Amino acid sequence: MEKRSFPKRQNFQKSDKQLIIVGSQNPVKLSCTQNAFREIFEVDFAISGIHAASEVSDQPVGLEETLLGAKNRVKNAKISFPEAHYWVGIEGGVGKDSNGMFAFAWVYMEDQNGKASQAQTATFYLPKAVAELVDSGMELGHADDKVFSQENSKQKGGSVGILTKQKITRAEYYSPAIMLALIPFLNRDLYHGT
Repeated sequence: MEKRSFPKRQNFQKSDKQLIIVGSQNPVKLSCTQNAFREIFEVDFAISGIHAASEVSDQPVGLEETLLGAKNRVKNAKISFPEAHYWVGIEGGVGKDSNGMFAFAWVYMEDQNGKASQAQTATFYLPKAVAELVDSGMELGHADDKVFSQENSKQKGGSVGILTKQKITRAEYYSPAIMLALIPFLNRDLYHGT
């Protein structure tokens, strides 16, 4: 059984900032969420990451399983920390088409009023050597580490960083999807009628 760690609640009781809980402790996911919320709303937020199970495969395959993983991270983060203002789940997945295996991620979020939104990142194709390892059952981050002689790349630049020679970092890759998922919260009168 995985050890669960939670943010220290007392840190947030004294803050007048809205609290965002990310269903991951990956520093890349935390920083890009913080930056995207700050960019969209032009205010600072208190942010913390907790381990929230995705309840899907370690390497989700296809749009549906990957989205379900992001939704489950939000569901489990809400159970663990119900007093937040927003919960965010980011889940990376792979898919296949006639051109090969591609990578992408879903961002799913809910606010304290039960409103939800989601957005998908751009997709990009993986090299054959990486795709073969993923097909054999290896998680994409581990496959990248093996093929590119990296260590813990998924908490750094990830596939997108490696393949673009860090011209697009993993945080820069996720940030536009987080901002797109925030559109309904920025325009509540148009999307939620409130």
